[in-house]
Amino acid sequence: MDYQVHTLGNGIRLLLKHSPSPITHCGFLWNAGARDEPEHKEGLAHFIEHLIFKETEKRSTSQILNRLELVGADLNAYTTKEYTCIHASFLNQHLERTIDLFEDILFHSTFPADEMDKERGVILDEIASYLDQPDEAIQDDFEGLLFKDHPMGNNILGTTETVKAFDGGDIRSFIQQTNNTHEMVFAIFGNYDLKRIIKLGEKYFGGIAANNNPKIRIKPVANPGSFQKIGRPISQTHCVIGTQAYASSHHSRYGLLLLNNLLGGMGMSSRLNMELREKHGIAYTIESNYTSFTDTGIFSVYFGTDDEKAEKAIRLVHKELKKLRDNPIGTLQLHQAKQKFIGQIALAEENRMSLILSMAKSMLDHNRVDSLEQVFEKINAVTAEELLHISNEIFDTDKLITLLFEPVE
Repeated sequence: MDYQVHTLGNGIRLLLKHSPSPITHCGFLWNAGARDEPEHKEGLAHFIEHLIFKETEKRSTSQILNRLELVGADLNAYTTKEYTCIHASFLNQHLERTIDLFEDILFHSTFPADEMDKERGVILDEIASYLDQPDEAIQDDFEGLLFKDHPMGNNILGTTETVKAFDGGDIRSFIQQTNNTHEMVFAIFGNYDLKRIIKLGEKYFGGIAANNNPKIRIKPVANPGSFQKIGRPISQTHCVIGTQAYASSHHSRYGLLLLNNLLGGMGMSSRLNMELREKHGIAYTIESNYTSFTDTGIFSVYFGTDDEKAEKAIRLVHKELKKLRDNPIGTLQLHQAKQKFIGQIALAEENRMSLILSMAKSMLDHNRVDSLEQVFEKINAVTAEELLHISNEIFDTDKLITLLFEPVE
C-alpha cells in the first residue's frame, strides 16, 4: 500500500495516499475515546465530538456547518471506545478550506454554555432512540457484562445522568489530559504531492502546542462466562453470545478474522447463516463479529428470532462453535475461506473513505500501514491447526457470556 507520512514538530502525523480522483477523502483521528473518560463522566468524549461543530473563536455554528456544505462537501464525525474522528469528502480544490475548518473546530472551539445545553438535549434524545432499538442496545449491555467494572464496558453515548451533569470544566480537562498531539493523525486520500500536504500541515497544524500527557489505559481482566436474561417490551428475542478476544497486535488476530468470516461474517454462505436461516429458518439476522482494540478484543455472535425459537437457535450456535473446536478445517474449506475473505477485503478497498480512516487508525495503533499484499500473506499463512487452537481458546464454553433480551408484556 503506497502512502507517505510526515511528522510535524508537535507530533501530529500527516498521512497521504495518492489518488488521481477529483474527489478527496480525509479524516483527522485522535487517540481519545470512551475508555479514557473519568469515572462518572461516561459519554464525555462523544459529547465533545458533538460540540466541536458549534462555536469557535472565529466562527458561529452556522458558519461551521456551512463552511463545507456550501461547496457540496460532506462533513461528519464519530466516537469509538478508543478514538475520535472527524472526516470529510470534497472536490480537490477545497482541500485548504477543509484543513482550515478542521484546525479551527479541533483546537479553537469555545464550548459556550447555551450550545452545550442544546446539544445535551440532542444527545439525550439519541440515548432514548438508541434504547428503543434492542438489536443495538443489547450490544452495549453485553459489553457491560464483558468488561464489567472497566471503562471499556461503558456506553459511548453515556447515561442520562452523566450527560445532564457535564460542564465546561469537564470538557477542557478531558481535552487537556487526552488529546495528545503525538497521538493524532491527519490522513488524506487525494490527488496531491507530499510537499503540498506538508506546506498546508505546517501552516494550519504546525503552530499547535505539543501536548504529550502520558495516557494510562488499564487492560481489562477476563470475566467468567455467564447466562443472563432481561425482559424488554419487544416482539422478538435478541441474543448475544461472546467473549473477550485478541488485541490488534496479537499474532493470531488474522486467524480469528478469518475464522469469524467463515462462521458468521459477510455474505449469505457463512456457517451460521446456512445453519440457522437457510436450513432451519429460525433467524432473519444471524452474524458474528470480531473487533480488536489496543489491549483486548470482542468476539460475539448476534441473532434475533421469535421467542419460542430462541432456545433452539442458541443450541445451533453452540453446535457450530463445537464443530470448530473439535475438527480441523479441511484443506479445500480453508482455501475457499481464504479466497472469500481476501476477495471481500479487496472489494472493501473501493470504499475510499473507509480505507483512509482504516489507514489512519493503523498508523495510530501500529505506526505503520500494511499493504494489501502483506495482509493477504498473513491470511494465506493461517493454518488449519492454528484455527483449531484459536477456536478452542476463544470459543471455550466456560468463557462465553450469553445475554438475552426477552419479550415481556
